[in-house]
Amino acid sequence: MSFLEEEFDFIITTDRCLMTNHHGKEFLGFLGTGPAIGIPEKAWKWLACPKMKTDELGRPREAPYGMRKIEAALIDAGYKAAIIDPDYIGKYLPHAKALMLSHHDYFAFGPPSSTWWGITKKEPVNYKSFQELIHKPEIKQAKQRGMKIIAGGPSVWQWLWRTDMIEEVEVDTLVDGEADTYIVKIAEMIMNNEPLPKYVYIGAEEAPSVDQIPEIKGASVNGLIEIMRGCARSCRFCSVTLRPTRYYPLEKIERELQVNVKNGVRHGVIHSDDVLFYGAVGIYPRPEPLIKLHKLVKKYYKTIAWSHASLAAIRYSEEKYGLISKITEIVYEDGHQNYLGVEVGIETGSSRLAKEIMPAKSAPYKVDEYPETVEEAFKIMHDHNIIPAGTMIVGLPEETEDDVYKTIELVDNLRSYRSILVPMFFVPMGYFKNKDWFTKVKLNEAHIELYKKVFWHDVYWAEDILNKFYLKSPVYMPVRWTLKLFLRIAKKQMKKVEAQLEGYLRK
Repeated sequence: MSFLEEEFDFIITTDRCLMTNHHGKEFLGFLGTGPAIGIPEKAWKWLACPKMKTDELGRPREAPYGMRKIEAALIDAGYKAAIIDPDYIGKYLPHAKALMLSHHDYFAFGPPSSTWWGITKKEPVNYKSFQELIHKPEIKQAKQRGMKIIAGGPSVWQWLWRTDMIEEVEVDTLVDGEADTYIVKIAEMIMNNEPLPKYVYIGAEEAPSVDQIPEIKGASVNGLIEIMRGCARSCRFCSVTLRPTRYYPLEKIERELQVNVKNGVRHGVIHSDDVLFYGAVGIYPRPEPLIKLHKLVKKYYKTIAWSHASLAAIRYSEEKYGLISKITEIVYEDGHQNYLGVEVGIETGSSRLAKEIMPAKSAPYKVDEYPETVEEAFKIMHDHNIIPAGTMIVGLPEETEDDVYKTIELVDNLRSYRSILVPMFFVPMGYFKNKDWFTKVKLNEAHIELYKKVFWHDVYWAEDILNKFYLKSPVYMPVRWTLKLFLRIAKKQMKKVEAQLEGYLRK
């Protein structure tokens, strides 16, 4: 089938930084949130976001999971819709009724991107990549003939900070929230030539039920499979806590696993804002649903990772049930993997600040014990070959210099545990969405010391991870070589980086 033989009313796309599988290693995608450092930008982009394989119609072999949900909703409703690789959209835009955009970080305002940008003063790769997409002349031409542009996804809030871009791109509608069902209404309005709302917010009351959430039709990037929505922690800086908690039944999860496997994807990511909350009672993990879940996923996938897990849940699960031991035994027993990656939110080493912004983050442990909970969870992960990327928030509205030094103390205490630590500038989301951004004006000596500590922690453990666990297959040799080159360059350049960081104090 050729391009001329197929038309789609609704084209769904994003830029190259998202329309990629990052060499099958999700963590490499974080490099796309920064500028090229130490190596040419072309090599940096190849490392972070290589071009995705497509079929003869320009449909990617794998696509971001959230976009797959939108595609599925439109197809289920009877519309001709497809996710199209950004290099191929020009073939379809002359006939499309709407171009639907999605992104995790439209204008690089997200925590990783804004941190990179703030420190280096260089535009992140993902920012440049999205700008390249939206300034394609074929989009402007299609818009002039009447095509609609709809923007959604987890970072749609960023358009509200860039209203100039709304006008420049001529975005018709911003859809903020879980759009699984509402996107069908938007499609109906477009097909009926009805006026579109400029901004739609889908709150908790309008959020789709589990039965209303469509099932993906094509493979998701790196086999990512959603198991639930919502989070019970209620952290004030997070927008996820504003959503109701819903668990996918195992049958629904299995059908999406089958879609990925059918399309040749046998390695995947279990996705939730806290994987260990699957089937939980409040904030208390339960062994039975988690063991059943992991046995099911390993039935289909050779290797798995967790998208996110909370440190308190890791500690509680192991201390109460020996659950981390049981899960990792399931994951490792077939010999296809010997480690499990996960992102964990540390946020702060200050009990005082934790009490202010995330009082339930440590539950069922006392919030005054939060640093101890972090250390215990890291020890458990280290002992079970779970490799965390631990994020921290720098510049929270209530943060004091003493809070930062408490975080530095925590970093020192985590030195013995295999991990990558990622301190990121505060971005106003969730309860804090109307607060000020953290800027370089507020960067102090404590912050500089924190970044120094984290850098050397990360370099040490990155080398260990590369040597013992990560990218071991011969097929990944070029990627391994590039990463090792980057680490060597980074160590040599650290004095310049330290001087640059300290320079902020004098500006």
